[in-house]
Amino acid sequence: MDPLFYNMLSIDSSSGSEREFALMLRNTLSCPDIRTFEVGDGTLNLLLCWGEPRVVFCTHMDTVPPYIPPVEKDGVICGRGACDAKGQIFSMYSACKALEAEGLQGFGLLLLSGEETGSWGAKAFAKTPFRSDYLIVGEPTDNCMVSASKGTKSFALKFRGKAFHSGYPQFGLSAVDLLLDFASELRSASLPLDPLLGSTSWNIGKLSSDNPQNILSPMAECLLYFRTTFESDAMIEPLVKELALKVESLHPGAGIEIVSRGGDAPLHYFTLPGFPSKSVSFGSDAPHLTNFTHRAICGPGSITVAHRDNESITEKELQQAEKMYINMFKTLNL
Repeated sequence: MDPLFYNMLSIDSSSGSEREFALMLRNTLSCPDIRTFEVGDGTLNLLLCWGEPRVVFCTHMDTVPPYIPPVEKDGVICGRGACDAKGQIFSMYSACKALEAEGLQGFGLLLLSGEETGSWGAKAFAKTPFRSDYLIVGEPTDNCMVSASKGTKSFALKFRGKAFHSGYPQFGLSAVDLLLDFASELRSASLPLDPLLGSTSWNIGKLSSDNPQNILSPMAECLLYFRTTFESDAMIEPLVKELALKVESLHPGAGIEIVSRGGDAPLHYFTLPGFPSKSVSFGSDAPHLTNFTHRAICGPGSITVAHRDNESITEKELQQAEKMYINMFKTLNL
């Protein structure tokens, strides 16, 4: 394993604590011009420039917890961030150094914080005066350019019931039952199939209902997260509100509070002739980086191992990505 990549994987940069990693990169990576931007939450963004960048490679520094230290066996590198997205940082930086060695300039490397928790670094950078023509965002796409990606919609839900002794449920109202009824209605809801992005998916996380086992829960909370398509994106928020009202109408005294936490719209991205492409179902920083005229997504590694205990990437994938990024820059600068 390359010593730089090993050092990158050896630092815990779980979302919210990636500042140390950013400082290590600032002090380790070499380029003619490196700029530091405070995000506003204690984290940093970095921009490395070789001349005035017309093409900017970009990915994120934060990783999902828990931290998993790096190990290598037979050319397979395992560890948190191996493919999401420290592998992208390494291959993009390697491409930049190769281009520099050829005497080329007009490119940059943008490293962002907070992608995994809401793209806070991307949103902060979009407010800066920086502008450029082309952005290539690194995510685990099997070294394929992304033709389109799903959007996201996030909601915080709070279900209010009435606490009572569980031996006499007829006198109370379980907030957990309300949550289950809502989830059942959502599973039965009909959403259109998108010809490009396929079906809409959703997930419930951060479940909370702090009540004893023998008391009907007066309160249940959760986060609801959608992966939306071009066909479904505008339908999601009205649907969530409609189903909440339906569940409330079935249970007198029930209350369901909905707070929208934002999200991204599904988007098309630019691809280049001669490079493989496909659509994907995950989000990225790309929708928020509106200070670039053209945006692309492409990177080494597979999304099927991202965020998992067996997260990994191969040396071959990293080498292929480096060559791919070099060719992308040269193609865009013909």
